[in-house]
Amino acid sequence: MKLYYSPGACSLAAHISLREAGLSFELDKVDLASRRTASGGDYLSINSKGYVPALQFADGSVLTEGPAILQYIADQNPGLRLAPPVGSRERYQLQAWLNFISTELHKQYSPLFNPACTAEQRQAATAALERRYLWLADELRGSAYLVGDRFTVADAYLFTVNGWGAFIGFDLGRWPVIGEYQQRIAARPAVQAALRAEGLLKDMA
Repeated sequence: MKLYYSPGACSLAAHISLREAGLSFELDKVDLASRRTASGGDYLSINSKGYVPALQFADGSVLTEGPAILQYIADQNPGLRLAPPVGSRERYQLQAWLNFISTELHKQYSPLFNPACTAEQRQAATAALERRYLWLADELRGSAYLVGDRFTVADAYLFTVNGWGAFIGFDLGRWPVIGEYQQRIAARPAVQAALRAEGLLKDMA
């Protein structure tokens, strides 16, 4: 498998998960501005949506969209329980978390990375993030991970998205429980390896 990624983008969650699952994979860095890959290819010919992540298989087929990729990765090594078993109630809890992170956190950050974002748009996005994080902090109290008592691919995704706060000046320090969560996930060897490979160890760990 080959993971197309951009350092620190949402593709980091898939990168972490591939390492957690112990799977064999290659990395190909994508320049999101030029849509060129480090190997010299046209990324739009691989993923016409133009964004990361994309997971390419040996037969040339490609899977896109982070939450789908995360569940696929988890299911390649089910014994590790990076996702609960298909059909279990916990699996649907995992999917609920992936949807929340994708729609309520990830997408609220998106305009804050856009240089064309107006002051009003920035204020609205920041206010929405504050509401979501206030709720999330309550959910994390007394819980080491998002689903049950073990790390799942949802934790890889949340860790990645939370890391963006430092880049756009959004202070997560207001919620110590979230900072503790970040430190706990960052300490995992697979997370450290992924951060190191993407050149992010000092910035996000």
